[in-house]
Amino acid sequence: MGLDRVKRGRGPIMVRTVAGTVLVVLISSVYSMMKIQKRGIDDGVVNPTDQVLMAKHLLEASLMGFILFLALMIDKLHHYIRELRLRRKGMEAIKEQNRGFEDGKTSSSAEIKSMEEEVAVLGAKLKQLESEIEIKTKEAKAAETNAEVLRKQSVGFLLEYDRFLEENQNLRNQLQSLNRRLSHSGSKKNT
Repeated sequence: MGLDRVKRGRGPIMVRTVAGTVLVVLISSVYSMMKIQKRGIDDGVVNPTDQVLMAKHLLEASLMGFILFLALMIDKLHHYIRELRLRRKGMEAIKEQNRGFEDGKTSSSAEIKSMEEEVAVLGAKLKQLESEIEIKTKEAKAAETNAEVLRKQSVGFLLEYDRFLEENQNLRNQLQSLNRRLSHSGSKKNT
């Protein structure tokens, strides 16, 4: 229900804008990774800062890619669920109509014959709708399972990203400490 409301009015425009922004940032991260990799190939040696930046950009790119993929999967899952709901309503209406025809068999033989033909057509349509509902239910369950797996994987990537950020900060602190020691020992030699 909430997703139905989001898909009305300005919701689709906002979702497309956010998805476009995430896509642009994803492309920027991939471009930065390519620059770092090219710099490493040209220099022949990859320094630790470039390795950390490469890992950071890789995690960002994979996280944004998974977010875009999950958004697409959620949209498709919502579409299947909405279609399933509409087909169930149609199937219930056909069943009600079928019951009404079965209860009202006191008419003339011509009417009974036409109603029997209509019942046969509606019965075939009912079977077709039931098989379609079964297929759509399986697709919806598969998509839901896939979305859950991707959500769990995304959480794992977020944890890994946080760990890399912490490790990057530790490396920066060590580098600053080393720079201070070197500048301090250099100032002692000068005096």
